[in-house]
Amino acid sequence: MSAVDTSRARRGRSGLAWVGIAAGLVVAGIGVAAIAGIGTMPAQGLLDPEAAGPDGSRAIVEVLRDRGVEVAVARDRASAVGALERADAILAIADTAPLDDDTLEELRDAASGVVLLEPRSRDLRLLVGGSASAGFADASADPLCELPDAATSGPVRPGEVFSGDGADIACYPAAGGYGLVGRGSGADRVVALDATALLVNQRLSENGNAALGLNLLGGTGQVVWYVPALGDGSLVAAPSLGELTPPWVTPSILLLLAAAATAAAWRGRRFGPLVAENLPVTVRASETTEGRARLYAAAADPVHALDQLRRDSLRRLGRLLGMGAADAGAIADAAAARLDAERARVRGILLDDLPHTDRELVDAADRLRELETAVLRTVRPERNTP
Repeated sequence: MSAVDTSRARRGRSGLAWVGIAAGLVVAGIGVAAIAGIGTMPAQGLLDPEAAGPDGSRAIVEVLRDRGVEVAVARDRASAVGALERADAILAIADTAPLDDDTLEELRDAASGVVLLEPRSRDLRLLVGGSASAGFADASADPLCELPDAATSGPVRPGEVFSGDGADIACYPAAGGYGLVGRGSGADRVVALDATALLVNQRLSENGNAALGLNLLGGTGQVVWYVPALGDGSLVAAPSLGELTPPWVTPSILLLLAAAATAAAWRGRRFGPLVAENLPVTVRASETTEGRARLYAAAADPVHALDQLRRDSLRRLGRLLGMGAADAGAIADAAAARLDAERARVRGILLDDLPHTDRELVDAADRLRELETAVLRTVRPERNTP
């Protein structure tokens, strides 16, 4: 091959390498974009009205729709407020953490009744007059209140219970609290209950859970199920890393990256083509065994050496007895049963006896070999024929 052909081949390999690097960067960019897209997908978690999993609430939504109730799912504040203004609708809301107090009260005023599905202490204080969490109840409880929606639903297992402080409505007394508390009446009514124990898909068919959900949410024939987003409140978000760093940091990082890429390209072009070299790597098993033996002898550790011999013997005995990777005790017991020998004696040979001198190590190794030979004769008697 001429020098010109060799130079062309090298340039071709260099071009292919740069093409591979570019393809890798494109694939990495696509992966980052896909991960970012996943982060913007609607939540399908706890009390999500479109989630069909055990902790979602799609079942109660479908039951409401089957009964003629229109259910609108809102995943931002603007959609929720618009839906409430267009219809005489009950607002069902779960996680209110992204919302500030003013936003929560604005939603209450726009709705024709509010059902707090996962009430927080702040929600109870603002909308239910000062009620608070009072623990959890595992047993079933009867309504024992004058609220028709609860009285006609029957008993439920309420989950979290709340104190009746400041509440006009208190149903399902259990564990020192109430499974449902509320305040007001008609379009101004606000009720709170632990929907994670009552209205999720896996709990809806229990007791009077489905009836309670239908009665509370289906009163006006319209429901707005609001899943708040992180930016729905007026709370000021924490500054990002880019906002905290000085303005000169980003240009400096870009300059360093450009310098690193330039240096990599400069150094990469100085190397010639790769040269394959076959190196001998085969080591005989006898050399490995002799090397270990010398190490054990130098260490004057007969117990360690015997342990190695025992491991090999147990592995071979396990194969002979068809026990595979059984534990050492089971293999020793099987060998004793095969030879009709004392269990303690066979365990001593294979497991328990400890040598203290080289002479005792040799004797122990002889006993191991004799034990293996005896088991082999019982398993394969044809080996005994001359």
